Amino acid sequence: MYDQVKAYIIENEMIKPGDAVIAGVSGGGDSMAMLHILNRLRKTLDFRLTVVHVNHGIRGPEADRDQALVEEACKSAQLPFRVYAYDVPALATRWKLGTEETGRKVRREAFETQRERLLLEAAGREPEKALCEQTGSEQEQPAGSVLQVHIALAHNQDDLAETMLHHLARGTGIRGLCSMRPVSGAIIRPVLCLGRAEIGHYLKENAVPHALDITNLSDEYTRNRIRHHIMPLMEQEINVCAAAHMAETSRVLAEAEDYLSRQGKLLLERFQKDDGEYLLGPAFWQEEPVLRAYAIGQAFEELAGHRQDFTSLHVRQVTELAERQTGREIALPYGLCAQKTYQGVRLGTREAAKARMGPQETARQEWEIPLPGTLTCALGTFEAEIFSYEGQKIQEKKCTKWFDYDKIECNLCARTRRTGDFLTVNSEGGRKKLNRCMIDEKIPRELRERIPLVAAGQEVLWMVGGRMNERYKITPQTRRVLELRYQGGSKDE
Repeated sequence: MYDQVKAYIIENEMIKPGDAVIAGVSGGGDSMAMLHILNRLRKTLDFRLTVVHVNHGIRGPEADRDQALVEEACKSAQLPFRVYAYDVPALATRWKLGTEETGRKVRREAFETQRERLLLEAAGREPEKALCEQTGSEQEQPAGSVLQVHIALAHNQDDLAETMLHHLARGTGIRGLCSMRPVSGAIIRPVLCLGRAEIGHYLKENAVPHALDITNLSDEYTRNRIRHHIMPLMEQEINVCAAAHMAETSRVLAEAEDYLSRQGKLLLERFQKDDGEYLLGPAFWQEEPVLRAYAIGQAFEELAGHRQDFTSLHVRQVTELAERQTGREIALPYGLCAQKTYQGVRLGTREAAKARMGPQETARQEWEIPLPGTLTCALGTFEAEIFSYEGQKIQEKKCTKWFDYDKIECNLCARTRRTGDFLTVNSEGGRKKLNRCMIDEKIPRELRERIPLVAAGQEVLWMVGGRMNERYKITPQTRRVLELRYQGGSKDE
């Protein structure tokens, strides 16, 4: 297995002579085996090895035991060792995240901090002083540093298979099925070529001390349920080599993902404007759907600086916008938006879109309200929630309304008034023009053009802050409720 890992590292060009490797070691079997192998390899492959242990502040004496185990192993091997301690339960409460996600976040922070230390040392600077001087979430790389610093994680083939199943069950594309790679930026996974059973044999054969994390025995976490129940069943009832075959599938999918990403980027470059935004004209929509999807995803990343929180839903919304009428707009995460124009779909920031529009264009504009979801636009913020109706007391607030969701047949949008708008004003289906309703509501003439409306075509469901459409009111026959909550836009909007 030592030779297997060595060949895997060389094949994937993980470590080169003169590099530095930060090994993330928890004290568990996988990470202790990885540490043992890397320590044997460091002279052969000529790299520096440093160990980082993250104490999550969760398991009390057991966590202290694991820390002591790793520290003792590093002392025996004469390896640099650093502990990063966090109160994960407290941080999870503060950040409003689960303990698993919080744990991942603090581990990333610890590894990146240690990586920055090594880079600063390579540049001849004092890490403690330099790190204190840096502010903000982005830290500058030391000028003149040529040292490559890698973060080694002890994921194995079984971890990869479990991750694939987890992502597949939650919904994912090719990217999610090949997310655990041998090399991913600064992260390397030297033992990804080994199965968990192989690692167990290595630990036994080489008498490598390691600890058992009892949280891995619990079915409280989704990953553990996959590990304890689904994977064993697959290996027993379908194929004993299921994890290895899934690892090979992930490798093939990674090649496909990389190819499609490159082609999507090339396609997107053809539609970039001088201002850095993108105008996806008719020629774009004639391309293959899969390439369009990758190009749109790349546009999100270029405009926002990352892909976090962008999903296939946002790609689909942009795609569907191409078939909508001019003036429609959808809000996207991180201040981005997509607008349907006469030339195609324009992807950019909401601020830039607002700056381009005059009063007449603003009046023609409309924004689709995601059901459920949140829309933030020039008119304000609309939050939509759908739930089962079981006789709950109806909300009687100016900026919160309940609608019979099953009676809504078209997409809803937020906009201001237009010629032909109407409301249903009684249970018999009688209609009244919106302008007449505004007069009856004694709304001043100068305000009528600015009142936000929720509409489906020409039918207005709600004059925000005022009257709603009688057709969509809650009745004893209502099965599902759409709750819309409104918060006003800024004064200059």
